[in-house]
Amino acid sequence: MRRRTLLGGTLAAALAGCTSAAADADLRIMVPNPPGSGYDVTARVLAAALASSGIARGVEVFNLPGASGVVGLRRLVYERGNERLLMLMGLGLVGAQITADAQVRLRDTTPVARLVQEPAVLVVERGSPYGSLDQLISGWRADPGGVTIGGGSLAGGPDHLATMLLADAVGLPPAGVVYDRHDGGGDLLAAILGKRVDFAMSGLSEYADQIESGQLRALAVTSEAPVPQLPAPTVRDAGFDVVFNNWRGLVAPPGLAGEGRALLLEMLGELAVSTAWTAARERFGWTAAYLDGPDFDRFMAAEDARVSKVLDGLGLAPTR
Repeated sequence: MRRRTLLGGTLAAALAGCTSAAADADLRIMVPNPPGSGYDVTARVLAAALASSGIARGVEVFNLPGASGVVGLRRLVYERGNERLLMLMGLGLVGAQITADAQVRLRDTTPVARLVQEPAVLVVERGSPYGSLDQLISGWRADPGGVTIGGGSLAGGPDHLATMLLADAVGLPPAGVVYDRHDGGGDLLAAILGKRVDFAMSGLSEYADQIESGQLRALAVTSEAPVPQLPAPTVRDAGFDVVFNNWRGLVAPPGLAGEGRALLLEMLGELAVSTAWTAARERFGWTAAYLDGPDFDRFMAAEDARVSKVLDGLGLAPTR
């Protein structure tokens, strides 16, 4: 192992030799959304997999919600040089920083690694009159302004983008879509069960348990291929050309020393091929999408440009 040659600081000392037995990591993962969100689920599963695979134990996960992740992003940027802090993020935060015209941006952080991809799932509550995607689309086309779609992300986030792509594919102008934004999966779930939205678009992992229990019915998933544990067709198989995947990863504060970043990359590289993480991905329907180093840096820059272009096309990008 190269681990002992890379060690430096409190975190490095704590992680030394942790491949044979889990060591106290002195590491914290910030979730910039409320409990129950996709970021929250991913972070807590990540911490559990680190412990059970013998890589690191005692990784603390904490929530700092606000402004769809921008509050947490601001906190991370202020923690310059702190190698014991990571933030779980993804496509949603890319959009949030743009629409909020945030003073701090993801480009101010230290990119660490992309972890997984995840499709969106279109769900209704179990008493909904919509029994299939075709029925839902027929009702939506008949009365676009009378159908409310719930999402757990603001404009530019994954739920919003997936909704707009679906609207465009079925011939509805995105500008006329009634999109009701909620702060994360927990808040959105209450709106679905309370029948305040007609259907919802969300990450598959956020509602896997509710779909399995029958509280929610999945009508379609935006993946390219069917998800084995989900009794629903893909949107494409249902006749609409939409394939969409969210992604999630980790960033660190700016100014991270080379050794500190290298240690984190080594730890996450071990996790990516571990049995515990593979089992977690299969359980939640996540696709392996590990990417780090300069490739992840370039991916982050490309995503910022891509989402900015989409939002500009929808008239949602801020003007200075």
